[in-house]
Amino acid sequence: MRRKLGQSMDNGSMDSITQEKLLILMREGRSRAESTDWFRVALGLVYLAGLMTKEAIDFKTVDREFNRFIYHTLGKGHTITSVLQFMSGAKVMSTVESARFLDAFKRHCPGVPLVSVPFLMELNLGVAKNISGLEPEGPLAGWIARKKKEQEAPKAEAGSGPHAEDL
Repeated sequence: MRRKLGQSMDNGSMDSITQEKLLILMREGRSRAESTDWFRVALGLVYLAGLMTKEAIDFKTVDREFNRFIYHTLGKGHTITSVLQFMSGAKVMSTVESARFLDAFKRHCPGVPLVSVPFLMELNLGVAKNISGLEPEGPLAGWIARKKKEQEAPKAEAGSGPHAEDL
């Protein structure tokens, strides 16, 4: 069944509100390629954030729901697997380093805090490592390491000074 203009699909955990927010974010891209990349990364981050639960996950059902939405949005040949593969490669760098993307993601996907993006990207790289057996390297691994250091720096500063022993 094709989606009609203005009609939201409700695919269970991939609810219609999340879908609409991802589509709005996608439209903020300045070209078809940028829009597609933004969609992939935002959707992948939403997917990975959704895995952060103590509840049992039925991956077959979740993946089917995401794949249906991806198919209706991008067309044949795109799946959650291809989205996650894209997110583990060097081509993702222009998106994760884009202030415009990060601003749009913050506005449209408030359920996934920006501070969690490096962790989620690292999680995805870890899965890729487990599948391939190769150590993560390259620009994305470097970006993740830099972001982790940036996030740790304020914590280190908070624990220094003359009254640090009181913390």
